[in-house]
Amino acid sequence: MHYENALAEEIRASAARLLAEDVGPGDITAQLIPENQWATASIITREPAVLCGAAWVDEIFRRLDNRVTLRWQAADGDLLEENQCFLELEGPARSLLTGERAALNILQTLSATATTTRRYADLIEGTGVRLLDTRKTLPGMRLAQKYAVTCGGGHNHRIGLWDAFLIKENHIAACGGIQAAVSQARKLASDLPVEVEVETFEELDQALAAGADIIMLDNFALEDLHVAVEINGGRATLEASGNVSATTLKAIAETGVNCISSGALTKDITSIDLSMRLTHTFDV
Repeated sequence: MHYENALAEEIRASAARLLAEDVGPGDITAQLIPENQWATASIITREPAVLCGAAWVDEIFRRLDNRVTLRWQAADGDLLEENQCFLELEGPARSLLTGERAALNILQTLSATATTTRRYADLIEGTGVRLLDTRKTLPGMRLAQKYAVTCGGGHNHRIGLWDAFLIKENHIAACGGIQAAVSQARKLASDLPVEVEVETFEELDQALAAGADIIMLDNFALEDLHVAVEINGGRATLEASGNVSATTLKAIAETGVNCISSGALTKDITSIDLSMRLTHTFDV
């Protein structure tokens, strides 16, 4: 429930920021258009994509001008074909053009995250391995991109620093070892999952002995992932991380790990090519 409430608030705040940065004190070019001129418009994708960001666009135009009506031809998570129209709008021409860039910016970014995620998820379909995102998100877009990952068929690792322990190399060093770090985590918040990042088989043994719920195998070679799965014997959830790409993903999944995390889902994305065109204008 906290996540859903936080996401709803983020959508409202994000729409306000997008309009503030683009419109500022006012759209001077839109003032060239007669105030009584209305228009219809269509938004299409120039390439195949997974749609994401509808709620943001709804909020942008709600804030800008509630006379604008939006008719969605697809929903978040739907696969769009090249040149497919997925949104039709109608309202004052000034408002349609003023909101155009803010709407396209959020759609092209979130759809890119969802599309990349779908491509990765399809590569490991049928393996039973969960595809996870990371905290390597675009600044200020954490919740939005986490949502986009789910639209693409992936899963959220953790939202931030508060909802799960992830004990990494520097934490281990500062706490005095894996056992000490895990023990302290249990005392601090026994209801939260405890994950430990390991880089060697020795650290894997220590994490298992400490009772870690999840163990992240950082940059393990494929053969070492196979060995780690045997050592683990189902005691902890194993997460593979590092050197994850479209070319290595399937082989990593076939080692028997439970999940694979990849920062590429959120940080190495290329915006989807979208376009809005006015299709009809008329006076009211």
